[in-house]
Amino acid sequence: MTQFLWLLGTRVRIIADHTTTGGRYDLIEGYFSPGMQTPLHRHTRYSEHLYVVEGEFTVWAGEKKAVLTTGESFYIAPGTPHTIGVFSDRPARGLVVASPSSFARLIAAVGTVNEADAPDIALFEGISAEIGDEFLGPRGTLPT
Repeated sequence: MTQFLWLLGTRVRIIADHTTTGGRYDLIEGYFSPGMQTPLHRHTRYSEHLYVVEGEFTVWAGEKKAVLTTGESFYIAPGTPHTIGVFSDRPARGLVVASPSSFARLIAAVGTVNEADAPDIALFEGISAEIGDEFLGPRGTLPT
């Protein structure tokens, strides 16, 4: 589980998943480049808790906006439309706890070893639907 993978332009590493946590949670490390932003989405079956290891993340979740720096965290409840981005000139590194475990399954199945390799979009969409992820808009779209 220490292999780094690429998922939608973000370098990620699965630190813990259902095999080590009894299905209670996933622990994912992510590296975001400046200007990187997730598509607007929501998780219907699990929560997401972001902790900033270094750099700065901007989180839009529902009606809330937060700019987080090193040592700060943000909890996103299931069902909350959200997007996360890095808008400073430096990369950012964060940890995500997804509870219960399911997000790591998507990363392991769809993540690529090489940054230039495109993920299997049909597989991505299928697993996303199975774990209850819904995409609400492309990158740059904010919750309303």
